Amino acid sequence: MRLLLDTHAFLWWIADDERLSSRAAALIADGTNEVFFSAASAWELVVKAGLGRVELPDPIERFVPDQLERNGFQALPIQLRHALTISSLPSLHRDPFDRMLVAQAVAEGMTLVSGDRAMKGYPVHVEW
Repeated sequence: MRLLLDTHAFLWWIADDERLSSRAAALIADGTNEVFFSAASAWELVVKAGLGRVELPDPIERFVPDQLERNGFQALPIQLRHALTISSLPSLHRDPFDRMLVAQAVAEGMTLVSGDRAMKGYPVHVEW
């Protein structure tokens, strides 16, 4: 299975946070699954860290690449077709980062790992 982590799923996995569901943790830990982290999530973390809404143990430009390497996650860049896929999505979620994650999951045929209930209204497979 190809998994795309929502930003909170990534952070909760890294922190071994109990808010990450046991199902999500098992999917991420399963070595047969490919796990992806979107450039949209990196951008979201930069914005939220700049606003003081997220605190990271290291500077973000070091933290994210280190965590991707340590955990064997792959970076997923934002492509033009991802952005254009957003036009076909219903307007269920106003958060542009989340809409991009949904678009990427749809365009790439990935399963989105997210505890955000609004994500289930989109035409994408969501696990939590």
